[in-house]
Amino acid sequence: MNAQIWHGHATKRAAVLIGCTALVLGLTGTGAQAGPRDLGRQVLAPGDGWGSAGAGTTGGSAADSEHVYTVTTWAEFKAALKAGGSAPKIIKVKGMIDAVSAGCDAFAADGYDFQQYLKDYDPAVWGNDKPASGPQEDLRVASAAAQDSAIKAAVPSNTTIVGVGRNSGILGGSLQIKAVSNVILRNLTIEAPLDCFPKWDPTDDNKTGNWNSEYDAVVVHGTDQVWIDHNTFTDGRYPDSTRPAYFGKVFQQHDGLTDIVRGANHVTVSWNSFENHDKNMLIGNSDSTAAEDAGKLKVTLHHNRFDGILQRSPRVRFGQVDAYNNHYVVTEEQKSDYYIFGIGISSQLHASHNAISLPAGASAGKALKKWNEAPLTAENNYVNGKRTDLIAVHNAEIPQETLQSGAGWTPTLRTKVDHPKSVPGIVAHGAGAGRLR
Repeated sequence: MNAQIWHGHATKRAAVLIGCTALVLGLTGTGAQAGPRDLGRQVLAPGDGWGSAGAGTTGGSAADSEHVYTVTTWAEFKAALKAGGSAPKIIKVKGMIDAVSAGCDAFAADGYDFQQYLKDYDPAVWGNDKPASGPQEDLRVASAAAQDSAIKAAVPSNTTIVGVGRNSGILGGSLQIKAVSNVILRNLTIEAPLDCFPKWDPTDDNKTGNWNSEYDAVVVHGTDQVWIDHNTFTDGRYPDSTRPAYFGKVFQQHDGLTDIVRGANHVTVSWNSFENHDKNMLIGNSDSTAAEDAGKLKVTLHHNRFDGILQRSPRVRFGQVDAYNNHYVVTEEQKSDYYIFGIGISSQLHASHNAISLPAGASAGKALKKWNEAPLTAENNYVNGKRTDLIAVHNAEIPQETLQSGAGWTPTLRTKVDHPKSVPGIVAHGAGAGRLR
């Protein structure tokens, strides 16, 4: 394969992508000392959002000393996840561990050539009437499958994953919290996975074509009792603004930062920093999943900072979602094309006591985006320090998308609710990795 600048990673091939369990078992090191500063032993407090409902969220806090691991590589991390099955475990991530340390070329199938791919599927040659097919598309699929296997990490039930200190986390990995229960992620800096092999779909976007990418940083899929707290999610070294364009379309290499889907339930997302990303968070990923999602997707978001996020903070389908005391910062570059809350099918969003910072000339009405008819509650939110009725402003500015007020429920699982004018300062001081006190 020809090396490409767009891959963004080194090209040397890794000797090992997946380590053995024995390697990790030899790195337990820190033991299982309990104490107020042992993040691995901390649990979600009662009454702190939907994650505290039902059985509550305790993660791996009950782990014995044999199931406490300190890891410094992606191979060790994946091995620790597998060790001990669903017995309570604590995984301490020390330093920034890279899931793609060998570079994108390590995943490329023999014969895959990106320059040839561009030649083969150039709309001037291939057209826009049929999906891409043929040798280079087959090799792209094989290459993508190799990356998929390497960068996805399955998180088992009863697990706590915490970063050690101020600068620990995961580069380019995708945490799959799928069909399990009782998981905690805290104090991690997570750089969104970079899709090395995006697909060109000639028929997308009204047959003008589009690049489509895979891999969310964190996926909560069919899982209950989850606490995602004090993490920093970012595109890091590879912001979308640096992506090239091919065939007149941005070469999209990122998907979501944190998606909560397919019957997931009882999730609290608190004190995180979401930074400089396009498609941020789906709560419910399809209009056709009522059988799985109805009555579930109960999620609380509080005291998070969303800075430079273009859309989906979150986009909601079906769920009772409580979003309070978050700070949303829209950049100058994004002001004409942003939205914060996406109102989807059967959603019941309750958004209150949030702060929104807009640049001059930005429309407050765009903070809400209507996809389906679904009443919401949006009260006591402040835009640039002024109390603003987001629904009324939206309906006045975008009358073709009139929204109805009244989500039909009132959140009760809340910690201290801060005044929206205080939220920007409180969240700037406390949200993100390395900010736990």
